[in-house]
Amino acid sequence: MKLFTDSLKESVVVLDFGSQFTQLIARRLRELDVYSEIVPFSISLEELKSKNPRAIILSGGPHSVYEDLSPKRDLKPILEIAPVLGICYGMQLYCHQMGGEVKPTTEREYGLSSITWSNSLTGDSKTDAWMSHGDLVTGVPEGTEVIGTSENDHIAAIKSDGFLGLQFHPEVMHTEKGKELLSYFVFGFAKLETNWSSGEVYHRIEEKLKNALKPSDKILCALSGGVDSAVVAVLLTKILGKESVKCVFVDTGLLRKGEYEEVLESMTSLGLDIKGVNESELFLSRLSGVSDPEKKRKIIGHTFIDVFKQEIEKLGEIQFLAQGTLYPDVIESVSPNGQSVTIKSHHNVGGLPENLDLDLLEPVRELFKDEVRGLGRFMEMPENTLMRHPFPGPGLAIRLLGEISKDDIQLLQEADSIYIQALKDEGIYDEIWQAFSVLLPVYSVGVQGDGRSYEKVLALRAVTSLDGMTADWYDFNHETLKRISNKITNKVKGINRVVYDVTSKPPGTIEWE
Repeated sequence: MKLFTDSLKESVVVLDFGSQFTQLIARRLRELDVYSEIVPFSISLEELKSKNPRAIILSGGPHSVYEDLSPKRDLKPILEIAPVLGICYGMQLYCHQMGGEVKPTTEREYGLSSITWSNSLTGDSKTDAWMSHGDLVTGVPEGTEVIGTSENDHIAAIKSDGFLGLQFHPEVMHTEKGKELLSYFVFGFAKLETNWSSGEVYHRIEEKLKNALKPSDKILCALSGGVDSAVVAVLLTKILGKESVKCVFVDTGLLRKGEYEEVLESMTSLGLDIKGVNESELFLSRLSGVSDPEKKRKIIGHTFIDVFKQEIEKLGEIQFLAQGTLYPDVIESVSPNGQSVTIKSHHNVGGLPENLDLDLLEPVRELFKDEVRGLGRFMEMPENTLMRHPFPGPGLAIRLLGEISKDDIQLLQEADSIYIQALKDEGIYDEIWQAFSVLLPVYSVGVQGDGRSYEKVLALRAVTSLDGMTADWYDFNHETLKRISNKITNKVKGINRVVYDVTSKPPGTIEWE
């Protein structure tokens, strides 16, 4: 159910040419209260026109415009639809096609560079910007003005009738006045108006649901205990009524310590019709002997479906299965050119098996995580529910590397509980986007109680992020890390070494599997 793109007239479409920052472009535009949508660069002209974009952005990408296999499309008809912003590769593609010149350079620009503006878009004569390119625009098309140059005297910004080009990335936080540059393009250049707020989102979802569903329709809402499914459950219950929305929370045996009881209590307090189902033995038996992370995810996904089928038989006639699928889940599961090059399977992306005989309902599928939290605040959900760190659908199965056993699950639950409680005690839990522990299939020699130990290694992960699409590792105070490590190794028998993960996303993912 497409909630927004078929009815919004003030939207921006981002053509994805493969940049690792494409998702950030869409996110920054939504921060400006303008709806944005990412589509593959190869989208047909007819489909692009059907979205009625008021502005179009060409993302960056890792390729060179003169390579035979680089992603290309004719930009002339694109320029006839709406004003266009070309970022990095997008600017080079424009110049390459419109009579300019693009060449490789031995002076690759990567990282921060000072931009000198001759025709400033923000009122500044100089700003710092994040560069990431190995090719240069050495000549611009006729009628195009160079309005900014880098500290190496390379063309960094251009402007013409209907086109704005930036050789750098305004969407990344390192770029000074990046948000202002995007704001100039959206409001000054393309003349859009704002159309995006939590209240607007809620009322659009309400309208769509009431038009799409019959009063007699019944919905099974799959609760995971996380923010997304909780918001979806409250949203559907608030709009359609408690008698139409049945919530099921499954204990997979892979939840965090005490989570099953905690979630049932908190969701009941929110006024939901919720049923808890303990199927931990079923999940763990099917996962026995499996170590491959993709197989784990698929087994868990199929087992969830089997459990839901059983519950549907008990509940009676159900027409829809509701999930908390988010926009990043969708983006990460599809490559820019529309061919599946999966980073990792998302258990709630890709539709339902035919034999389940249900329609899928994903009311927040087009939202980022903090937009879902904003929707929850609009509905006056408690802050402690909304600010819980993300927890993956496969649960501890992908935080317990290698084969899964009950003993290792308990070990990980105990260690992770100590870790998360320590973050709350230190007053830093809300500074962190996501924190968790990973139990490694690695043994380490240690000294505990004046004796030799040979026990497992625990990795701690903590990241900061706006939307989960990119992330930096959290810079702990060393004394804090020391206290956390000491608590875990002193209290959890079976772990004698703690390490901290200092990998950003990219190149790594937030979860280890």
